[in-house]
Amino acid sequence: IFKLEIENTPIEFTKSIVYKTNDPVKGEVYKPFVITPEASAKFTEKVIVFSNDQQKEVPVIVKAGKDKLEGFVSIAHPKNWSVYPEKQTISIAHDDEEQTVVFTIVPPKDQHEGLITPMVHVGDHIYTRELIEIDYDHIPFQTVLLPSESKVVRLDIQKKGENIAYIEGAGDVIPESLEQIGYHVVTIAPKDINAETLSRFDAVVVGIRAYNTVEDLKYKQQILFDFVEKGGNMIVQYNTNSRLKVDALAPFDLELSRDRVTDENSEVTFLNPNHSILNYPNKITQKDFEGWTQERGLYFPDKWSSDFTPILSMNDKGETPKDGSLLVAKYGKGYYIYTGLSFFREFPEGVSGAYRLFANMLSIGKENLKLEAKIND
Repeated sequence: IFKLEIENTPIEFTKSIVYKTNDPVKGEVYKPFVITPEASAKFTEKVIVFSNDQQKEVPVIVKAGKDKLEGFVSIAHPKNWSVYPEKQTISIAHDDEEQTVVFTIVPPKDQHEGLITPMVHVGDHIYTRELIEIDYDHIPFQTVLLPSESKVVRLDIQKKGENIAYIEGAGDVIPESLEQIGYHVVTIAPKDINAETLSRFDAVVVGIRAYNTVEDLKYKQQILFDFVEKGGNMIVQYNTNSRLKVDALAPFDLELSRDRVTDENSEVTFLNPNHSILNYPNKITQKDFEGWTQERGLYFPDKWSSDFTPILSMNDKGETPKDGSLLVAKYGKGYYIYTGLSFFREFPEGVSGAYRLFANMLSIGKENLKLEAKIND
């Protein structure tokens, strides 16, 4: 704050303190003057999913805000979860350096979710915030301190099949999320889609808006349909109804609309409650649609062939029911599934029901394999 007096008139104005450096390419570079705590910490993952009661190792990254940082780290956690060891010692020589310590987290036996927080003890102080730096050329450099926490989710989940092929679209975290619950996921490029490659997989998952963004898929669609016909499962996530790269989204007639349900708490009706996708290997109930975030889904189909079975109905308040959020069709020996449900939003938030339903989608048709094996024996 600058206080001046000019001809007996007081003038006061405020200017931010900035840090200036000279860059050989950019010239003068200015950054805000930032006061940071002497320690901050973060988890490497914001959501940690446990598909069973087996323990996992969870790293914590501690960043020093001063030289010669000494102390220890502990983790605040829900009562029915266990963390070992109770604390980990840290010793960081220089300001702005980091040290990673690893804890073992043991989930409860039953389904549960909660939050864990790293706690850095330095003398009489405890630090529980994460230091986030936002650094892009088109906006000013910013430093933000936020509560450091991760969601831990113990799922009551069963699954069938192991190997999943993923075709990338506009970007989602489906591969990482499925790996957290025990699937082996391989991302395959469109040029590598052929009958031999696909024969190694139980199912193919197509990323969001892939048919809007991946030009080469129009040459691979029939190969994917052949994979389904021979016994594979194919799950296609939402696409917009304009600028589609393919003539046919599905092996049967299917037309997209702009239908969506934006209320994440909207009521969900089971149109076919006895369908295997709601019963095997996980029994899906209304509880599985609790805790969804941002929306139920978007760009649902509004017209489809009678070969498809609609599974769910939902709508925003004051609107007509939308029945196209999850459609399943038997094609040959396999299944084609189209869904506009927002799994790409629910997985990063650790929504238990979304994981359980998606596991059923991947497992469809597998319930008869054990019976067939016994008959063949």
